[in-house]
Amino acid sequence: MSRIGNKPITIPAGVTVTLNGTQVTVKGPKGELVREFNPDIKINIEGDVINITRPSEHKTHRALHGTTRAVLNNMVVGVSEGYEKTLELVGVGYRAQKQGQKLVLNVGYSHPVEFVAPQGVEIEVPANTQVIVKGFNKEHVGELAANIRAVRPPEPYKGKGIRYQGEHVRRKEGKTGK
Repeated sequence: MSRIGNKPITIPAGVTVTLNGTQVTVKGPKGELVREFNPDIKINIEGDVINITRPSEHKTHRALHGTTRAVLNNMVVGVSEGYEKTLELVGVGYRAQKQGQKLVLNVGYSHPVEFVAPQGVEIEVPANTQVIVKGFNKEHVGELAANIRAVRPPEPYKGKGIRYQGEHVRRKEGKTGK
């Protein structure tokens, strides 16, 4: 039994959710998201509450039930509050700066690495060792943050690299000389 799928989603003030067959449109103060869902899963909008039901206890229906509810909830939260991921640069000489709409990273390579934020995603650099990725689409925010982190993931010996704020990097002991 899906505990997540059975939870109702409350629609906050200022957010409108419209259902057109299997396509759901969520509009809010931050933006608008449109997504197509599986036709087997039924989405019911009653007032300011959304309920999701599945037709059977089949394995795929059980899996889709919780997933549909989670994705729909992420859409509602995204257009009302938005999402944010913070990355930290750890290492001597590692720094980030914003040049216009581009993020420029100097992380120990012979060349700077540049990122351009897709539409709907915003990059902020409050300090030269901190990058904040903001937006209303959770998938786009997470993907851009993961791509920035992938430029120089944290290594286990000195802990240098780009990491999420609060991420614990498991440290290893180095070589022991004889």
